[in-house]
Amino acid sequence: MEDKDFLLFIKKVKDYTSIDLSQYKEAQMKRRLTTLRMKKGYTTFASFFEAMTKDKELFYEFLDRMTINVSEFWRNPNRWEVLEQKFLPDTLRKSRKVKCWSAACSTGEEPYTLAMILAELNAQDSVVLATDIDEGALEKAKKAVYSDRSVRDVPAKYLQKYYRQENLTYLIADSLKKSIRFQKQNLLVDTFDTGFDLIVCRNVMIYFTEEAKHLLYQKFANALKPGGILFVGSTEQIFSPAQYGLESAETFFYRKTEV
Repeated sequence: MEDKDFLLFIKKVKDYTSIDLSQYKEAQMKRRLTTLRMKKGYTTFASFFEAMTKDKELFYEFLDRMTINVSEFWRNPNRWEVLEQKFLPDTLRKSRKVKCWSAACSTGEEPYTLAMILAELNAQDSVVLATDIDEGALEKAKKAVYSDRSVRDVPAKYLQKYYRQENLTYLIADSLKKSIRFQKQNLLVDTFDTGFDLIVCRNVMIYFTEEAKHLLYQKFANALKPGGILFVGSTEQIFSPAQYGLESAETFFYRKTEV
């Protein structure tokens, strides 16, 4: 009965939101959502779903638990240094305007990191698209107010130039906020824009099934322009990237092969 309850919940969520939980690793997803359901006092997923459809805050909490909105500026700093010192300068030699996408951007730390680096490289006219499935996370990203924990890896020169401290919080400079376009997107269902020089999608694929990963890597590859770079997370190495028309360019960086 418990399995039927959860399977029906998956179907109802897909019908209601277009979010297909069956594309996520089942054991992980079921464990996280069961914990949330019990914490909120619901004995079944059926009753939990009914409550979600009537309570916007509960629905946002469901999305938060589903997507694990944990992010920091300059997460894995040495990888961002490679982007700043190698790949973006290479791209900027071809064009001063770079088209970038931060996919599954959560509460905005990643696209703001990217926007700061572009500004330092005098490429602030570049386009940065930032998308996520969670509207609550996107609202936080637009407000751009962060805790001191989020900025612990930010290099000193960036912290001084692009943040304003107020007590224990840090506010992003308005100039950076204007350079990013935030929008809601379901990676598994929605079509992607094309012609990107850089796509950043980190620490997200680990939650998907192998079939969903295969679909997404192909969609990302199709969205890149020839020579464009896909930047993935530290636990998300792509095996056999050639099947997607990609090649390894550096650890956790993949380049779309040029025909």
